[in-house]
Amino acid sequence: MNRRRWVITALVAALVLATAAVVGGRWYYEHPPAKTVRGSSTVEFVPREKPQAKPRPTKMIEDIPWPTYGYDVQRTHLAPFRLRPPYRQRWFYRSGSLMEFPPVVTHDFVIGASDSGNLFALEKSTGKVVWRTGFGHCSAASPTVAGDVVYMALMGTKPCPRYPRTQKGLIVAVRVSDGHELWRRSFSVSESSLLYVRGVLYFGSWDGAVYALDTRTRRVRWRTQTDGEIDSSAAYADGTVFIGNNAGSIYALDATTGAVRWTGRSSSGLFRGREYFYATPTVAYGRVFASNTDGSVYAFGASTGNLLWQRRVGTYVYTAPAVWDRKVFVGTYDGRFVALDAATGDPVWSFDAPASIHGAPTVMNGIVYFATCGTCGQHGIRSAKLGPRMTIALDARSGKQVWSFQDGQYSPVVADESHVFLSGRAWVYGLVPRRR
Repeated sequence: MNRRRWVITALVAALVLATAAVVGGRWYYEHPPAKTVRGSSTVEFVPREKPQAKPRPTKMIEDIPWPTYGYDVQRTHLAPFRLRPPYRQRWFYRSGSLMEFPPVVTHDFVIGASDSGNLFALEKSTGKVVWRTGFGHCSAASPTVAGDVVYMALMGTKPCPRYPRTQKGLIVAVRVSDGHELWRRSFSVSESSLLYVRGVLYFGSWDGAVYALDTRTRRVRWRTQTDGEIDSSAAYADGTVFIGNNAGSIYALDATTGAVRWTGRSSSGLFRGREYFYATPTVAYGRVFASNTDGSVYAFGASTGNLLWQRRVGTYVYTAPAVWDRKVFVGTYDGRFVALDAATGDPVWSFDAPASIHGAPTVMNGIVYFATCGTCGQHGIRSAKLGPRMTIALDARSGKQVWSFQDGQYSPVVADESHVFLSGRAWVYGLVPRRR
């Protein structure tokens, strides 16, 4: 009898220990050690390489006010326009399906793409549809405009499965004025918004490769294989293309040859592998700022790849960083929007948002805009904040809220000299400043 009682006691103890191990392991995964590497303003920090230190010519801005995802090839998400809230709504347009990435803006049109693969051009002042075209493929990227051509990356065919990754997508070129298709090429395209630099399109792929496609000959200039699937978009500075992947690696590639200049890594934890650099990196101050789904923001030296600082800010970080005034802005899935010192990574201020944040912020005239996703991260292992979908504007210096809008989800705003164009879940809104 005593032996039986001893066996039962041992089994109960083992069950308790196993349960504790599972609970402890889950807690560890949800709350990994908050590794912090503090940076310095004297080590690989170049103040003269601030965002838009070399602004686009005025004529170029007038012709194409917002040519690409993140506004410029460094992907700073910093607009040069002088608009400020409050705004009044002039028009709205229903895209018909989810819009995960923001539109671009030309002299005449707002050009966007919906998840169902429809590319459309709207008249800026009225929202009237000028042209609309579909390709039978899905899209999770922004268009890119160069001259009189719109370039677009499209994923697999409808009904838009994200898996399997073996489906071929497209790179397409259409005419700005009427949407007429000029050419197309088949690639294993991911959610990578195209980067256009001097006649070459750079983009990542689900096959883990980075491609450089010549827009004149439509031939691949080079292809560089990385160690993981790529959903990130590329950024560019000083002859180098920067891109992250889902193996937790950041690559710096020679823009002419595709040769690897350096590779950076996200941190690894006990029982945990390296997590995704899903978001597009941002280049400023001689550094590459990159958000990782491990909840941290990283800063690497743009010329060396040295890890200069690392700061954990939340449970997941999917937002590409925006930069302005020596600050780096990101949002998290647990509903925090933070400003970090670009030199050290130290927190400057934090704002408690009503829901998770997924899309990249936009900074314009001292105001930072971001959208709350509502349900992003609800099926993740770590916590995510559920709440309303909306767009919020904060004073970028203090973090104080100055304006909000009743719709949003992924992308906040793009603009030109006189209009603000806001992306909701499946709507585009044309806004103008309200006269005081």
